[in-house]
Amino acid sequence: MAEGGVVIDQDERWDLLQEGIMELKNILEGLPEQQFSTEHYLMLYSIIFNMCTQRDPQDYPQQLYDKYRESFEEYIASTVLPALREKHDEFMLRELVKRWANHKIMVRWMSHSFQYLERYFIRRMSLPSLNVVGLTCFLELVYKKINGKVRDAVISLIDQDREGKHIDRALLKNVLDIFVEIGMDCYENDFESAMLKDTSSYYSRKASNWILEDSLPDYMLKAEECLKREEEKVAQYLHSSSVPKLLEKVQHELLSVYANQLLEKEHSGCHALLRDDKVEDLSRMFRLFSKIPRGLHLVSSIFKQHVTTEGMALLKLAEDEVSNKKAEKRDIVGILEQVFVWKVIDLQDKYLAYVNEHFQNHSLFHKALKEAFEVFYDKGVAGGSIAELLASICDNILKKGKSGILSEEAIEETLEKVVKLFVYISDKDLFAEFYRKKLARRLLFDKSANDDHERFILTKLRKQCGGQFTSKMERMVADLTLAKENEASFEKYLSSNPNADPGIDLTVTVLTAGSWPSDKSFDLNLPAEMIRCVEVFKDFYQTKTKHRKLTWIHSLGTCNVSGKFEPKTMELIVTTYQASVLLLFNSTDRLSYSEIMTQLNLSDDDVTRLLCSLSCAMYKILNKEPNTKSISSTDYFEFNSKFTDKMMRIKIPLPPVDEKKKVIEDVDKDRRYAIDASIVRIMKSRKKLGYEMLVMECVKQLVFKPDVKTIKKQIEALISRDFLERDKDDFHSLKYLA
Repeated sequence: MAEGGVVIDQDERWDLLQEGIMELKNILEGLPEQQFSTEHYLMLYSIIFNMCTQRDPQDYPQQLYDKYRESFEEYIASTVLPALREKHDEFMLRELVKRWANHKIMVRWMSHSFQYLERYFIRRMSLPSLNVVGLTCFLELVYKKINGKVRDAVISLIDQDREGKHIDRALLKNVLDIFVEIGMDCYENDFESAMLKDTSSYYSRKASNWILEDSLPDYMLKAEECLKREEEKVAQYLHSSSVPKLLEKVQHELLSVYANQLLEKEHSGCHALLRDDKVEDLSRMFRLFSKIPRGLHLVSSIFKQHVTTEGMALLKLAEDEVSNKKAEKRDIVGILEQVFVWKVIDLQDKYLAYVNEHFQNHSLFHKALKEAFEVFYDKGVAGGSIAELLASICDNILKKGKSGILSEEAIEETLEKVVKLFVYISDKDLFAEFYRKKLARRLLFDKSANDDHERFILTKLRKQCGGQFTSKMERMVADLTLAKENEASFEKYLSSNPNADPGIDLTVTVLTAGSWPSDKSFDLNLPAEMIRCVEVFKDFYQTKTKHRKLTWIHSLGTCNVSGKFEPKTMELIVTTYQASVLLLFNSTDRLSYSEIMTQLNLSDDDVTRLLCSLSCAMYKILNKEPNTKSISSTDYFEFNSKFTDKMMRIKIPLPPVDEKKKVIEDVDKDRRYAIDASIVRIMKSRKKLGYEMLVMECVKQLVFKPDVKTIKKQIEALISRDFLERDKDDFHSLKYLA
C-alpha cells in the first residue's frame, strides 16, 4: 500500500506509530530528540487514517484505540511512578506538578495524532474520548496511588504557612489545581475534607491556649488576624469553593466554642468594653461575632443588660434626689428633668451612636436598646410614670419664658431628643392624654411661646406614631388660629351693631368638640353682667352658622375684675367661677356657704375650692367666719374691704387639682374600648378561637401594653353582652355571634 508515495506494509505501520510515541516520551523526559516535522506528523496521521478506513479482516480501529491507552499505561508504569516514588514531601510535589504537565502535553499530542480515530471510530462506538482515556490512566495509575501522600504533604506545608514559615505557595496552587482538574469530587473528598479537619485541630489547640492567656481584646486581635490569613490562603492557592468552609471551621474553633467564655471574661469581657467605652474593640467584636451562628444574639443580650443596668442606676439616683428634695418642697418635675431625663437622653445618645456606628445599625441592637429602655421606663420614677414626666418636660420647654433661656435651634434639638425617649414608652396613649391636657392649658391661657415649636413636636410625634395619634392635638393648634379669626369677626360685629354691646370687654375662644380634653360644663348661674355677654355672642355666632351648638365651658374661663378696696383699687385676675363668687358681694355684704352654693348652682367640691382660694390662701379677698384654714358648710363670708397688696394687679390661683387620677381614668376607659374593639375584630374574622389564643392576638394588636386581667375581664363582658359565647363542645374556645 502506498503512503505519501511510499509503499508501507502493515508491520511497518505499527513500527512507525511506536517510534512516534517513543519520540514524544523522550522529548517529555528531556532526552535530545529531533522535533517532529510537519511531514512526519502528516505521515503518522495518514497511517492512522488508512488503518481506520481500510477494509481488512483485522479490526485496526479497536487495536489503535487499545494502543493509545497502552501507551499511557506503559509510560506511567515505567517512568512516572518510579520518579514519584523515589521523592518525598515538597520534592514529591514538584515532581507531581512536572509529571502532570508532561502528561497533559502527551494527551494533547496523542489526541491530535489520533484525531481521525476519534471522529471515525470512538464517537460511532460511543467509547470514552481520547482525552478521557488519557485522564483516566493518570487517575487510576498515579493519582489513586499517591493522593494520600500528596494530601499529607500539602497539609503539612499549609500548617507551616500558618506558623509563619516561608513556603512555595505557587507550588501548592499547582498541586491543588491537579486535584481540581482531575475532578472537584477528588478535590473535596481527597483533600478538602482532610484539610478542614486539620484546620479545626490546629485552631482548637491555639484557642485552648489563648483563652487562658489573653484578654478579650487581645484574643479578638489574634482571631481577626487568623481569619484574614486564612482568606489570603484561598486567594493564593486554595479553590474558591473552600472559602466558606475554611472560614466556618476557623470561626467555630476560635469564636463559637468559646463565645460565652470570651464575652463574659471578668475584667475584659463585653461588659468591660461597654463600661470603658472601648469603641474600637466593640467594633471588632461585632465584626467577629456576626460571623458565627447566634453570635450577635449573645452580644446584643449583654448590650441590653448593660444599658438596663445603667438606666436603673439613673433611676435610683433620681429617686434618691427626689426623696432628699421633697422636704424642701421644690419642683419635682424640674428636679427629675435635670437629674434623670437629660441624663437618660445622654445615655440614649451614647448607645444609639454605638448601635449606628460600631454595631453597623443592626436591627438586633436597635431592638436590644429599645427593650433595655422599656425595662426601666415601665417602672416609673418618683411615684409617677415616665409618660407623665415627659409630657411635663415638653410643657416646660414650650411655655413662655423658655425661649429666653434656649435658642430656637436648642429648643428644637431638645424636643427632638424628648421624642426619641418617647419612642421607648409603652404607654404612649397615657403620654398623649397628659400632653393634650397641658397643650390645652398652654393654648387657652396664651402660655405657648411659639406656634412653630408646637407644630414641630407634633410633626415628630406623627412621624413616630402616625396621623391618628396626633390628629386631635393638631386640630387643637388649628382651632386657635381659627379662634383668632373668629375674635376679629366678633369685634367687627360689635363695632357695626351698637345694640349688641356686651357691656364689658369680651373674648370668646370657639373650639371643636371632641378634639379638646373634656372639662366640666356645669350649668353655672352666671351673674347678670356675664349673661348679657353670652347672649350677645350667641347672636353673633348664629350669623355665621345655625347648625352648630355652643357649649360653654366656664371652668376654663378667666376674668379681670376691678376690686375697689379702701386702701386702693386693684385689678384681680381670676377664673370665671371666682369672678361669679366675687360679683355676688356687689349686692350683699354677707353670704353663707349654702347661699353661695345655691346661687351659683355648683357642687360642694367646686364651692369649697373657690372659697378656699378667696379666703384661706395668700390673697384673702373674703373674710371667713370662723377664721379657720379650712372651709365648712356652716361658714359665712364677707367682702374684705381692707385688703391691700403692694401690686396693683394680682392673679388669684385656685388650689391645684390632681388631674393625674382623672387622666389615668380617662385612658383606662379608652383602653377598655380599644380592647373591646380588638376582641370583636379578631373574632369577627376568625369566627372561632381558643381563649388563650384570643388573649395573645389581642395583646399583639394593641398599641399599648395591656393588662391581661383587663383583657379577660372585657372578654367576659362581651360574653354577657352576647357578642361572644363559649363553645359548647370545647369550653376553652369562644365563638363570635354575628
